[in-house]
Amino acid sequence: MKIVVAPDSFKGSLTAVEACRAISTGLRRVVPQAQIVEIPMADGGEGTVDALVASTSGRRRSVVVCGPLGENVEAEYGILGEHPEQDEQEKTAVIEMAAAAGLTLVPAEKQNPLHTTTFGLGQLILDAVDQRCRNIIVGIGGSATNDCGTGMAQALGVRFLDQSGQCITEPMTGRMTGRVRSIEMGDLKPLIKQRNFIVACDVTNPLLGPNGAAHVYAPQKGADARTVQILDANMEHLIHLIEEKVGAELRNVPGAGAAGGLGAGLMAFLDARLQPGVEIVMRYSGFAEKIRSADLIITGEGRVDGTTASGKAISGITASAAVGSIPVVALAGSVGPDIDKDMEMGLKAVLPICPGPMTAKKSMKDAAVLLTDAAERLMRLVMLRPA
Repeated sequence: MKIVVAPDSFKGSLTAVEACRAISTGLRRVVPQAQIVEIPMADGGEGTVDALVASTSGRRRSVVVCGPLGENVEAEYGILGEHPEQDEQEKTAVIEMAAAAGLTLVPAEKQNPLHTTTFGLGQLILDAVDQRCRNIIVGIGGSATNDCGTGMAQALGVRFLDQSGQCITEPMTGRMTGRVRSIEMGDLKPLIKQRNFIVACDVTNPLLGPNGAAHVYAPQKGADARTVQILDANMEHLIHLIEEKVGAELRNVPGAGAAGGLGAGLMAFLDARLQPGVEIVMRYSGFAEKIRSADLIITGEGRVDGTTASGKAISGITASAAVGSIPVVALAGSVGPDIDKDMEMGLKAVLPICPGPMTAKKSMKDAAVLLTDAAERLMRLVMLRPA
């Protein structure tokens, strides 16, 4: 029997790698001779580096960069091992922007996207280039920023000039985007232009307006109503200059508003391609090949509900499994409403890992044990089926 174990992270409790280990432990209590293939999953946000480094036997690299408030932070990114998308002699880096500019790096009392920068992300990209990585995957979930990627671009050599024609030298922030009067891209590091940039992006928001970066996401980063108006106005001013410079309209491209306009910035300055995160993770981890001839796929995440069918990791897994008619079962920290939508997309069952009433705090604390025991119960049920 071949069983593929492919969970996403159980946020706040277990990484995807740890979830794989817990599930596999439970399965081996019942079917010790089974072939168990572990594929840690992610949807492009938190855990993407962990998942791809683990599934390709890659390595992590640590770099000190500029944090979201201008302070030094130690940030990690991944350099992948062998994977299906790799050409000979090419290396691929995977970077989570949140490692350098994430909301979790900013104390609650200082959260304000007028004052945060993506400069550190640009420094991580430069380091990946120095490591001779040809392909660079950027996950853009969890940002603290609303600078339209100008801080990142600044670190890569793009110059932003104010009304007096002076180059803005301090790291660009959401507030400073309103000071820009012209953009010079001639100093963009030459090696950057020889790289392929792929962005894991699961949101479709445009840059501006009621569905844009400032109005939808800035309040989650500490912005009040007045700040939202300032940020939206600054980005409207800035995107006009950017579009004029690159000769393309970007403001309404789905995903342009992701991560405080970083989606637009990556497209403008790095000619990046925005793709659903789960598709990127599955492609680079060799998911389709690894599940071939599997008898069962066990996935899972912290919460499974009706939104799971909308681009999350489990939706990608079920779509890929359907090609080979492989049944998929999910283990969930909690089960929410509308899971019939998950069944409609091909999931065979969703099982909660808690065996009875339990506080969220305790279930998260004991997540590894609960997941292991749930995997054992699931496998005993599976083995009741006639061979």
